[in-house]
This record gives sequence, C-alpha cells and structure tokens, in this order.
Amino acid sequence: MKIESHSIDFVPLAERYGTPRRLFTIWFSCNMTILGVALGTLGIQAGLSFGWTLVALVVGNAIGTVFMAAHSAQGPQLGVPQMIQSRAQFGVRGAALPLVAVVATYVLYCAANGVLMQSVISSSLPISPLAALVLFSCLTVLAAFVGYELIHRIGAAMTVISIILFSVGTVLLLLRHGGNFTPVPSVEPHFNGAAFMLTATQSAAWSLSYGPYVADYSRYLPPTMPTSRTFWYTAWGCFLGSLAVMSFGAYLATIEPVLAKNPGVGVAALFGPAGPLVLLLVVLGVVQGNVLNLYSAYMSTVTIFTSRDGTRRTGRVQKLLLMVALITAAGLIAALASENFQKYFADALNAMLYLLVPWSAINLADYYYVRHGQYNITALYDGNSEYGAYRWRTIGVYCMGIVFQIPFMKLSFYVGPIAERLGTDVAWLPGLLIPAALYLLVSKDIAYTQKCC
Repeated sequence: MKIESHSIDFVPLAERYGTPRRLFTIWFSCNMTILGVALGTLGIQAGLSFGWTLVALVVGNAIGTVFMAAHSAQGPQLGVPQMIQSRAQFGVRGAALPLVAVVATYVLYCAANGVLMQSVISSSLPISPLAALVLFSCLTVLAAFVGYELIHRIGAAMTVISIILFSVGTVLLLLRHGGNFTPVPSVEPHFNGAAFMLTATQSAAWSLSYGPYVADYSRYLPPTMPTSRTFWYTAWGCFLGSLAVMSFGAYLATIEPVLAKNPGVGVAALFGPAGPLVLLLVVLGVVQGNVLNLYSAYMSTVTIFTSRDGTRRTGRVQKLLLMVALITAAGLIAALASENFQKYFADALNAMLYLLVPWSAINLADYYYVRHGQYNITALYDGNSEYGAYRWRTIGVYCMGIVFQIPFMKLSFYVGPIAERLGTDVAWLPGLLIPAALYLLVSKDIAYTQKCC
C-alpha cells in the first residue's frame, strides 16, 4: 500500500475511486469506541434515567448526524479537503480563523483519547502510563502518515471487530444480571430537563465534531456519485454506530456503575480471561478515531501555513514532522488533564461546539443556498482570486456566532445567565441558527461561479 501523495490539493478525476459503502464502515466503526461508551455514561451520571437517556441520545445523534452528513456530501463534488473549501467563505487567508479552532479541537480530541488509553494500555502491558501514551501516539502517527486508503481499510476491519466486541459484551453484561434486559435504577425513574438537554447536547457535539473533516474521507469518490448516496451512507453509519455504543455506555453505567468509571478496563473485565485481547481491540478502536483527528488536524494546519504562497502539496518529511508536532501537543495536554478526565471531557465537548457550530452553519448555508455547490477550485489557492484574502463580513458573522452563544454556555468554570436559568447548555441552537441567517443576509450579492480544477 502506497503512502498517500495528496494532501490539501484537488484530487484529479482520473484518481477518483471507491463507493459510498466505504463511508458507512468508516463512520460506523470510528464511533464504536470506548470514548463513545464514556460519553454514553454521562447522562446516567447527570441523574437521568436509562429510558430518558436513550431518548436524549437519539435526539442528539440525529441532529448532529444531519449536519455532518451534509458536509460529507460536498467531498465527491469538490474533490478537496473540507476546510480548503472554507476559503470561499472566509477568504484564502481569513479561513485561518476557523482553521485554528479546528486544529485546537482535534488536538483536544487526541488528548482525550490519550487520557483514556493511558490506563487501558498500562493495565495490560508492563509499561508506565507515560510509555503507554507514547506507544498510542506512535500508532496514531504511523496510520495517519500512510493516509486515506489505509484509514478506510482500517474502518472496514474495525466495523466487523466492533460489532462482534460490543454484541458479545452486551450478552455478557446481560448474563451477569440473570438475563434482565431492563436495568433496575437506583432511584425512581424521572425526567430531568437539564440532564436531558445536557445529554442531547453532548451527543450532538459528538457527531457535529466530524463536520470540519468529514468530507476529507469522501473526496476521492467520483463526482458523478449522487449526493443523496453520499449523504445517507455517511448518515446511517454515523448515527447507528454512535447510538449503539452510547446506549451500551448508558446501560453499563446503570447496572455496573463501578465498571463504567473506567470504560476501557470495565468492558474488558466482562470478558474474564479474554480481557487482555479485548483491551487490545479497545486500543485499536480508539487508535482509529485518533488517526482521523490527527490526519485532518494535519491538513488543517497545512491549509493555514500555505494560505500565503498557494502551495498545494507537502513533502513526506514535512508531513511527518507536522504530525509528530501535533500529536506531541496532544500528549502534553493528556498528561496534564489525566487527573480530571470527566470534567475535562465534558468541557472539551462543549467548547468544541461553541467554535465549530458557527463555522458549520456558515459553510452549509454557503454551499447549499448561496453558491449551490459551484466553486472555482483554482481560486481556493490564490489570495488574489475572486474569493480574496479576507472576507471580513463572514469573519464578522463567525465571531458574532460565538459571542451570541456566551449567555447560553455552561462549563465547569463558567455558566452564562441564560444557561443558569435553564439549568443546561443550549448554546448550539443560537450557534447554528444565527450565523446561518446572518450569512445569508450578508451574502445576497454573491454570484456563484462554476467550479473548475
């Protein structure tokens, strides 16, 4: 298998290949990880009953999936990474603003994965948590460096492995409790509005977080591929994978709260003597998700640095050095945050929403309503083109989208006045609606152009 030669450049039509079925496996498998199990436990820990947790997970994942799949549909039509296309909205250099947020978000996600995997790896191998973190990072860099084709093949393999792993885990969990499928709660079931919104928001954030890079993994598909097929294969893969693994996490937290405190080790404990093998599979699953984060964080970083000179490709040495730098930054954050993982993870998910949702709203409004999918691809690499170096109106809308969310924010260190009154965080709602409306308002004079390569 060859190391991928393309990075932020346009994928020529002669090199397009594959079918949308590959999108199902990559998005199904990347969700079926222990990190998804951990997210599924948060609703139960917030005081929500198991039944209402499932409803919140369905609502949140459905909302997040619609938006991420709409981004995925752009890949085959444009043939470039997701964030390169943002230059049409923000300007070739102005796109650096959301790109910095994207890089920070995926470095944080790599850090969250590292926090979770330190204990899992060190509990199964005779190495220290720091050495475990280094090993995990090296595996991530290796796969991300090879690139697109290897990532898709890993997704296909991990789909089969994860279905078997979590299906058997569910059966073993049921057998531990006499085959009782209905979990017995510690308190009388009730509806908690704040906990419900928190769970829905966090599950929506999980799917929305794929928005800035989801098209990176569909950009090699032929442009003749119907948009609907790209959308639905992505959507069903993401929705079913995330809902299944989060539901498993909620069930585990309800009837085995001790095991749920450390999901990786807890799931392996269900398998008894086969626990070490399960831990290995758990690590591989999280490595897959980490590879996606690093691969796209690398391309977003390159997009920032090449906005002035129009460079479209990077050499292999530069590619490796950038990936090592990014994963090192994530490792340092993981080492510092390992003692407060639950609080850190919840804050990271919320902060991610605040930064990415306004970008997503602007990008989708531009693609589907302003330019109708028609872009001048060559101009995306030229600061003197029709897209310009900076599109200040869009940058202003993006910043306003973040500001409008502040009263609705709820973090461990800050609670906005509206969030305090409601008892929960709903910042993503104004973060989606207001930027989209404002962008459509300020973009009435844009005449879209036919795309070219």
